[in-house]
Amino acid sequence: MKTFQDIFNQSPEIEASAPGRVNLLGEHTDYNDGFVLPTAIPQKTTVQLGYSHDEQHHFYSAELDEKVSIAKNELPPQGFASYIFGCIDLLEKARYSVPPLNLYVTSSVPMGSGLSSSAALEVSTLRGLKLLLNLPIDDVQIAQIAQLAEINYAGVQCGIMDQMASSLADRYSMLFLDTRTLDRQILPFPKNAEIVIIDSGVPRTLAGSGYNKRRAECEEAARILGVKALRDISNPEIVESLPEPLRRRARHVVTEDNRVLEAIQGISPQRFGELMNASHASLRDDYEVSVPALDTLVGILQATPGVFGARLTGAGFGGACVALVEEGRGGAIAPSTLESYNQAGHTGKILVPQLN
Repeated sequence: MKTFQDIFNQSPEIEASAPGRVNLLGEHTDYNDGFVLPTAIPQKTTVQLGYSHDEQHHFYSAELDEKVSIAKNELPPQGFASYIFGCIDLLEKARYSVPPLNLYVTSSVPMGSGLSSSAALEVSTLRGLKLLLNLPIDDVQIAQIAQLAEINYAGVQCGIMDQMASSLADRYSMLFLDTRTLDRQILPFPKNAEIVIIDSGVPRTLAGSGYNKRRAECEEAARILGVKALRDISNPEIVESLPEPLRRRARHVVTEDNRVLEAIQGISPQRFGELMNASHASLRDDYEVSVPALDTLVGILQATPGVFGARLTGAGFGGACVALVEEGRGGAIAPSTLESYNQAGHTGKILVPQLN
């Protein structure tokens, strides 16, 4: 793999990292002003930064072996560079001065798996810029700028969960977040439990999927019901008057918010697993963001002894599944699950625990 020195013929000034995240409960609730419960994962994105010697920014992705150069007055780039450019451009619009930069990216967060590789790139970029330029921005502001970069420059109408999780969460606890107020709590995992994450091998892209359509459907449902957002409804019966498919979309959001609010009450791992199973069923049937491969993988996990519950994680339409399992069993459950899944004709990959 080429290094910063190989690409730019100089040493970097600083280095910064940010993790990917997995969402345990609270899927598609963040852009409805609702509640989410993510945690960070071991995989992370790292950026190295230095000063450019010409009037252009130069961005290089080690995983893609791709270099993008752009002058300040050029149109925003596409692909991985759009997230980086968006972060820089938003800082400049906030009246921070950003000189021409060389930026090198390497990442172990898998792309297209629903584990927020884009948020990890945005947050690591902003952390690097904060360090390099001594910017007076805190972790919440970093998340807010990162979210705007994804919306305005990558075209994904995302909520703020991914960026808040990448900026504020850790691997050893759960981050309960109210996405409307940004009130948050760091909470322990259910007792005697750990997580397993397996990639289904089915990639998905948010902007090119039904993600933005689902958001529009939720906004229309809230408008008909006369509320600011679906977060303002706690009784699922209220949505039953909506036309299809808005009824089912809204029912998922309302019941999912309720699942998160129950999960933060210190419940048993068995009950937490039941909520995860119910979440997957809701995402599959009401929100219609699952695919057959995800259903197969979740079904294998749910039928495995030692697994409390399992669900798709991320926006859906492919990506990864997360399971809550008995503590100490993940290292055995993950390989056996993957073997069964791949024997069914798929090509999955274990992401957590990291067994190599």
